[in-house]
Amino acid sequence: MSSTLATALSAALLVAVLACAVIRPFGLPEATVAVPAAGVVIAAGAIPVDHARAEAELLGPVVGFLAAVLVLAKLCDDEGLFQACGAWLARTSKGRPQRLLAANFLLASVITAVLSLDATVVLLTPVVFATVARLGARPKPHVYATAHLSNTASLLLPVSNLTNLLAFAASGLSFTRFAVLMGPAWAVAIAAEYLVFRRFFADDLKSDNDLKGHAPGPTTVEPVELPVFALVTVACTLAGFAVASALGVEPAWAALAGALVLAGRALIRGHTTPLAVLRATSPAFLAFVLALGIVVRAVVDNGLADVLGHLVPDSSSLLALLGTAALAAVLANLINNLPAVLVLLPLAAVAGPGPVLAVLLGVNIGPNLTYAGSLATLLWRRIVHQHEHDVDLGEFTRLGLITVPATLIPAVVALWLSLRVFGG
Repeated sequence: MSSTLATALSAALLVAVLACAVIRPFGLPEATVAVPAAGVVIAAGAIPVDHARAEAELLGPVVGFLAAVLVLAKLCDDEGLFQACGAWLARTSKGRPQRLLAANFLLASVITAVLSLDATVVLLTPVVFATVARLGARPKPHVYATAHLSNTASLLLPVSNLTNLLAFAASGLSFTRFAVLMGPAWAVAIAAEYLVFRRFFADDLKSDNDLKGHAPGPTTVEPVELPVFALVTVACTLAGFAVASALGVEPAWAALAGALVLAGRALIRGHTTPLAVLRATSPAFLAFVLALGIVVRAVVDNGLADVLGHLVPDSSSLLALLGTAALAAVLANLINNLPAVLVLLPLAAVAGPGPVLAVLLGVNIGPNLTYAGSLATLLWRRIVHQHEHDVDLGEFTRLGLITVPATLIPAVVALWLSLRVFGG
């Protein structure tokens, strides 16, 4: 196949794959178009078979890790972890919307970092809806927070986001060093986002009692038993990530161990079935990730890498990191954050871990600007519609226009300082 035709075919198929992921016609899974598209680029010769195989081998451990984390999060939900989270939100807020927002930010940030952004979107968002309904609060700021934090708060650990797993593999960093370098950026980004939310949703965060000048009454919350076994398992799994990384073992094995412990307990107690555990891995989504990687590799091989190679800075100076993060944020909103990170990582990795982590800041924070920026935001939108809550596109975009630069710039500065203090 000629170079021009291969470029056109690869680009057209990538657009079709992303459009299907965004629109999901007839409720079809994302893999419906992605898997055939991957087959077409291989069969047509737009990507050599060995390149496709290399991409699948690169993504294999990442996909396995993702499957284990999805099972871990689902089984934690079955154990009652998110029900306990809802009770904690209600108790902590004491009937005040501003306290509820602060508690929601804290909870969503921790859940996103530890159990991945999918847990925040799929499992915490319904809990937040139930909590605000119980307290009589206005849902918008609290529900928008789960969407934004599923992206912003996924910066801390390699396990927090699929993009992190890819960046972790390309960075050459250990699990603990990744967390040390990204920790300040994570904290700064969340704090900046919280300040923007307080200002942007100031009217929505006033309860009726606040408007009348009265203190809210006591909030009665039924006690919920804390799922200690699930919490201990998650803590041990996190420790396992660090140990596995230090020993040069793929973190996917630690994730698999944690998932097997919770799954084994649930199966023995009759609280789940093997089929339910298999469904929790979301096989269709895993196939989508693999297929998307191959289609993106075809686009990269047929010219995109050459174009972006002239745009990606090749140093770890503050200006270079800002430029890299901004480019990643823009690209994430144009073609979605997962393809963006697949395209940019090979180009950024040449200059060391600093630019790789800057790419990660861009593709994780940038998607808060548009619905199509990340798959997590698209999934959040569907969950919101299921709860019969309208999301205004204009308002979502206006909020993103404020939060993205307000969080991205200080986060990059924090990363730059981390690199200078701890070394890259």
